[in-house]
Parts: sequence; structure tokens; C-alpha cells
Amino acid sequence: MHPPTLFISHGAPDTALADLPVTRFLRGLGTELNGVKAILVASAHWTSHHPMVSAKARPETLHDYEWGSDPSLYTLKYPVSGSPEIAEKVQQLLQSNGLTSSIDPRRDLDHGVWVPLTHLRPQADIPVVSLSIQPHRDARHHFEIGRALAPLREEGVLIIASGAVTHNLRGIGRYAREDPAESYASEFAGWVERHVETKSIEKLMNFPEEAPHARRNHPSIEHFLPLFIPLGAASGDPWRRIHKSWTYGVLAMDIYRCG
Repeated sequence: MHPPTLFISHGAPDTALADLPVTRFLRGLGTELNGVKAILVASAHWTSHHPMVSAKARPETLHDYEWGSDPSLYTLKYPVSGSPEIAEKVQQLLQSNGLTSSIDPRRDLDHGVWVPLTHLRPQADIPVVSLSIQPHRDARHHFEIGRALAPLREEGVLIIASGAVTHNLRGIGRYAREDPAESYASEFAGWVERHVETKSIEKLMNFPEEAPHARRNHPSIEHFLPLFIPLGAASGDPWRRIHKSWTYGVLAMDIYRCG
């Protein structure tokens, strides 16, 4: 059986240290990763002009954020191996589908990659490769990236996109971590769920115009675009939301599973 594809809302960096509904869910989900040979993570925190793939054999853990005063956030490590072999396969699949791409042999793991993996696979025993996104391109571009990468599933590669269903960081300072959702954020998240589960891909791709409070939830779109990669990679399979919770009143911690 092929691995599913996942979209994970990674939340604020302190999610790495927290005991929350979403972190407990991720730890449970991680027990189902039997047979996964490698993990490919498309991260909202790696942006580039065209798709780039990390190929460092021993990537470092990047602390690419300014967040809070807890010094533990700056000492966390996710000591996982990379996979130059999988990176080459990713590039080949993209190129063969007309998508210009390149390999970065020096890229380390940004927090969009290692924060969710800290809970999903705390053993750090599955090789990880990361993939950049292109915020100057549209949702369809990212859906096509996913479609191009679909054959990786046949080789036991788990495709994850790490971003956020809602991402209005301007609102975080007004809320405690476990405050309930603001109405404008929950309305947007509900709209996303309905259109993912009915596979209304054209509506989803046109989210800036179609979705309620789209621009308030996503003042910039780099955290929403990764969603379209797992949708594309499992376009023939069912899509569903498998986890729903909130942090800081405005960050939906939703997780979607395709396949």
C-alpha cells in the first residue's frame, strides 16, 4: 500500500515544545508510518524562484525564527539523515514534467520541516528531503508539482506539505496559546474543509477571491500554497481533514490526509 500524502499546519515554533491536541495527534499518526522509506517535506519556510530540493546527507537543524524567550527553542535538534538519492528522483520527476528544478546540496532543515517531524517521527529514523515553494506562482503550479511527484508514493516516500490553514501572525499577540478560534479564522478553515472533502479543486485554487476572509487569514500566501502539493500527489484518492484544533486564537492546526 502506498503512503498517503499529508498537509500539516505546523503552527508557531513553540509547537515543537508543546503538549497540545495537535502534537498528541501527530505522535499517534507517526506510529502508522510503517514501510515509509523516506519523507519529502514541502515547507512554507523555503521559498525560491523555481522548485529546489535539498540533498545534504546530514542536514543541520535551522532555528530560522525570532520567537519568545525560551532558550530551549534555540537548542532543539532533529538529527535526521538526508537522502541525495531521493533528491535526484524528485528533480528528475519535476524535470520530466516540464518543471524547472534544481538541487541544493547545502540546504538544512527549516522549522517548517522539523517542528512537525519532531512529533510525527521523534525517532528521526527516516531520511528527510525538503522541497521549496514558489509564492510568486499560483496554486495550480503547486498542484502540478504534486502531480509530478505522485510516483514517489510507489517507492514508499511520504509526501508532506508543511504550512498553515490560517496564518495571520498579526493577531497572535492578543491571545493565549489555547484560546478558541476567532470567527473569521474558523469560517475560513471551515470553507477549506468543505472544499477539500468535496474535491472542489477549482474553488480551492481560487481561494483569494472565493474564500471568506481569505486575505485576513493569509496576508501573504506562502503558508497556504503547500496544501496543493499533497492534493496533486493524491489527486485520484479521497481527501479529508483528520485533525482540527487551534492555537493562539488565529492559527488553525488542521491536518489533511490524501489517500
